[in-house]
Amino acid sequence: MSADDVIALIDRDELVRLALDICNIDSAVGHEAEVGEHLHDWMRRQGFLTRKIGLLRDRFNLLGTLPGAGSNGCSLIFNSHMDTAVPREPDLVHADTSDPVHHGAWQEGDLLVGEGICNDKGPMAAFLIAARAILNSGHRLKGDLLLSAVVSETGGEPCDEPPGSFLESKELGARFLITHGGVADYALVAEGTGFGLVWVEAGEFWYRLTLRSGQPPFYTPYLPDRTTLAGSPNMIVAAAAAIEAIEKWAAGYQKRNVYRSAGGTIVPKAQIGGIRSGNAHRPFLAPQVCELYVDVRSVPGQDPLAVKAELGQLISGLGLAGMVELYSFRPAFEARHVEPLAEAVCRAHRATFGAEPPPAPVETSSMWRDINAFNEVGIPALTYGPRSASHAFKRALSIDSLYQAACAYARIALDLCNQEKTDRGARRGAG
Repeated sequence: MSADDVIALIDRDELVRLALDICNIDSAVGHEAEVGEHLHDWMRRQGFLTRKIGLLRDRFNLLGTLPGAGSNGCSLIFNSHMDTAVPREPDLVHADTSDPVHHGAWQEGDLLVGEGICNDKGPMAAFLIAARAILNSGHRLKGDLLLSAVVSETGGEPCDEPPGSFLESKELGARFLITHGGVADYALVAEGTGFGLVWVEAGEFWYRLTLRSGQPPFYTPYLPDRTTLAGSPNMIVAAAAAIEAIEKWAAGYQKRNVYRSAGGTIVPKAQIGGIRSGNAHRPFLAPQVCELYVDVRSVPGQDPLAVKAELGQLISGLGLAGMVELYSFRPAFEARHVEPLAEAVCRAHRATFGAEPPPAPVETSSMWRDINAFNEVGIPALTYGPRSASHAFKRALSIDSLYQAACAYARIALDLCNQEKTDRGARRGAG
């Protein structure tokens, strides 16, 4: 049976139905259980060996397996995440967390609209339909084909809460899956790259900058005359000086640390994503404490303590008293020994599109995604998939791009999983 024979079994309408079905099960981060159960049942009905792999009962990952015919064929794991980034509850980040575009999906002409379609259940539907076509074809791959759907890729990290009160962390998702059996010779993370190949992605260094005043929390009538922002006894006001300095630092930081490689270019940006201070019920007191939360993207090999020192010098240079703490450390990684997978992806892309893969947008290699979890443990991983043309509020994928992704994913599996593996053990041991 040829690859074209398998591709002929990919049902475009069924792909659309599956994508809309799973994207209309709201799986806002922290609420993945319902879509997880749906996908578990779907995989079992198709004939895949299926496991739930999770630390928590209602936050589990899924692993489906199409066993290979032999013991020496290359194995491949496809990966996507079930969670979507916008919470159900109102917050101070999104203008309207209840908008249907965040929690549902629908068709508009040749477009499938919705956050979940783009990030990341649309590409998941594409590799699931591709794998089903291989299964239904009767063709036996030499190596195992694994299908994974994970939680918490878009989630947060514990910060100021007592241990155990914030049940969120990327450890719940791909990392937990990998350390509990989600292991293959290669990994393809199906996320948006505009069908370019990415095998290096940025890390995340998260810092808390705490500013403290040596003066009392002045009652408004007793507030001293204004001098400078940094000299204010009100730490919210003083934070304005710190924010300006951090913004200037961030502009230089991303230029100084650009990382270019065959697997993509990282432009490591930074931004202030949170601020805590004061009391909305008692705004007549000048806060003595203000905390800024800073997301700094990193490149492979970068030292988080060096960045911490830079931020500390920045604050002290303003004459402000404060401290900098690193509260989440996720380093960047670049895949090693990824060539067999990359070559299979390129061949599949050419067969599907009749052209070479385009360069991936720099943003797609400047973020943290689950390929870092695989590359960290020595499983060569890359990201490849359709990408929304617009990254504004209303995101969508064309039905054509989703169908093309399914065709390419099927070809990749047929190519790579029919190759004989040679020195996997030596390669993995070499790091």
